[in-house]
Amino acid sequence: MAKPQTRQQLKEYCLRQLGAPVIEINVDDDQLEDRIDESIQLYNDYHYDGSEKIYLKHVITAEDITNEYLSVGDETISVIRAFPIDTTAGSISMFDVRYQLRLNDMFDLSKQQLAGYTMAMQHLSLIENLFNQAPSFRFNRHTNRLYLDIDWSFEMKVGKFLLFETYRRLDPESYTDAYNDLWLKKYTTSLFKRQWGSNLLKFEGLQLPGGTTLNGRQIFDDATTELQMLDDEIFTKYQLPDDFMVG
Repeated sequence: MAKPQTRQQLKEYCLRQLGAPVIEINVDDDQLEDRIDESIQLYNDYHYDGSEKIYLKHVITAEDITNEYLSVGDETISVIRAFPIDTTAGSISMFDVRYQLRLNDMFDLSKQQLAGYTMAMQHLSLIENLFNQAPSFRFNRHTNRLYLDIDWSFEMKVGKFLLFETYRRLDPESYTDAYNDLWLKKYTTSLFKRQWGSNLLKFEGLQLPGGTTLNGRQIFDDATTELQMLDDEIFTKYQLPDDFMVG
């Protein structure tokens, strides 16, 4: 199938690219599965289509307070920022100062410039950041634990909502069109080819009936060159640019 939508179809597509079934590809099925896992892992980590930005909402439980960390799941790649625990910025109460500014000045805003209003909003945002800062946090994707550097017993209670900006890996089993990604198909094919060459290296120089000699070294070297080019391509063409920190 030219447009693979499942793991099995991706495997069959890559084998056909290498010459199957006309040529016998000397690679075990378990080896093929391992190479697919490697290509999907690299795709999730570095390709801009391999992950998605998610605003993760978490409801505090008694277990969270006891543990003093949050479990965010295996699919989370990174946590970018944590929003303030207590904030008036999201208030819709009539006593909110921004509500009063809009209520009293809306008629005037329609007749004059917005410079004063913009400066007032920036000043309120500065006050919010000074007195209600977002908590510092630590996260490691191998533990799947998000630690907040706060006094859990004082600042947290059961039922409280927390919001985080995160990146999560794209699961091809849920979004099957990912199996048809052009870079992923090329990279998986090259991994299969290198594994094939690696297997044949064990019989290098062996002469088959009819005088044919196995040349696993050439297959292995060609695949290694292809993989190097595809590695450079994902880092220069498909990887998201680094974020700049301004302080």
